Amino acid sequence: MDDLTSNNIYTDFLSEIKLQIRSSQAKAALAVNSALIQMYWNIGEMIANKQAENSWGNNIIEQLAADLKKEFPGISGFSRANLFFVRRFYLFYADEKVQQAVRLLADSEISVQQAVAPSQDFADVGTFLSQIPWGHHILILTKVKEKEAAFFYTRQIVEHNWSRAVLGLQIEQNLYARQGKATTNFENTLPEKQAAMAMQILKDPYNFDFLTLEANVQELEIEKRLTEHITKFLLELGKGFAFIGRQYNLRVGKKDYYLDLLFYHIRLRCFIIIELKAVEFQPEFAGKLNFYLSAADDLLRNETDQPTIGILLCKSKDGIEVEYALRDINKPIGVSEFTFTEILPEELKSEIPTVEEFESELNKLEE
Repeated sequence: MDDLTSNNIYTDFLSEIKLQIRSSQAKAALAVNSALIQMYWNIGEMIANKQAENSWGNNIIEQLAADLKKEFPGISGFSRANLFFVRRFYLFYADEKVQQAVRLLADSEISVQQAVAPSQDFADVGTFLSQIPWGHHILILTKVKEKEAAFFYTRQIVEHNWSRAVLGLQIEQNLYARQGKATTNFENTLPEKQAAMAMQILKDPYNFDFLTLEANVQELEIEKRLTEHITKFLLELGKGFAFIGRQYNLRVGKKDYYLDLLFYHIRLRCFIIIELKAVEFQPEFAGKLNFYLSAADDLLRNETDQPTIGILLCKSKDGIEVEYALRDINKPIGVSEFTFTEILPEELKSEIPTVEEFESELNKLEE
C-alpha cells in the first residue's frame, strides 16, 4: 500500500474523521453528564419528599449511603457527603420557574429548550443545569448563597466553558456583584441590543489583584504589568477581548496620539479603547477619551465594525460626577474603578511579625 501520510487529500480526510470522532465524544460526554445530573435531581427530590412525609432526620441519608454502596460497589457518587449535596441541589433549585431561567439567559446565546408552563419538574431548570459538571455544582452550592447569583454563574459556565478552577476564582472575586455595574452612556450612544451587550461586558471594579504595585504607581507601569500578565488580564476582562496593542499610535493631523490599550471585541464586533488613570476620575478624562474614539472610528473602523467603545479605568470615582461628565458625550464610554495589591510601605514591614515570629508566639501561648 502506498504511503498516504504525505497525500493532502488523505490528510484532509483524516482531519475530518478526527473531527467527527471528537464531536461524537463531546456529545456522548454531555449526554452522560446530563443523565447523571438528572439522576441526582431525582434522587434529591425523593430524599427530600420522604424526609418531609415521614419526619426523617439525616440518619436516612447515612443509611442510604451505606446500603447503596453495598448494592453498587463499583459506582461512586453515593457517599454520605455526596448524597447531602444531592438533596441540597434539588432543594436549592426546586422552587425556580423556567420563566426565570429564560429571563436570565435572554442576553446570552444559550437556549432553554421548549420553555413550558411553570412547575417544579427537572425540565424547567435542567435544560442548562444538566450541561454543568457535578463538581461545578458542588462548588456553587458551597460558595454561593443567592439563587440569582447561582443562575448567573451557571450561565457563565455554559457560555464560557469555565473550568472548576476558573469558576472558583470568579466566585471568590465576586464577579456576580461586579458584572454590568459600570457607569456608562451606552443607552444614549449605542443601538439598544448593542448597548445591552456592551453593558454586560463591563465590571466595576476591575480586580487586578494579580498585580502587586506601589500605592503611587504611574499609569505606564500599570499598562506594562497588565500586558506582562496578559492571560490573567484577559480573564478579568472576560470572553471576547482580543488584545491588539499597548500605547497604540494614532496619527491625527500632524500629531501622534497613543492609546493606552487597544482591543477588538469578537462578539460586539468593535474596537475597544481602555484608558488607565491611577488617580480619581476627573471630567476631562472623558473628553480626551471621546477624542480618541472619534479618531479610532475614522482611522481604524471599517464598514462592518460597530462604533468603537471606550473604557476608562480609574483608581476611584464619584458616580454623580461621572454621570454629568458623560451626559452630553456622543461616543460610548464606560467608567469603572480598578483595584490591585499594594506593596506594604517599608516603615510598616518592620512592624509586622514574620511567619517564624508568629509561630514562636503561638508556641509560647500553648506552653
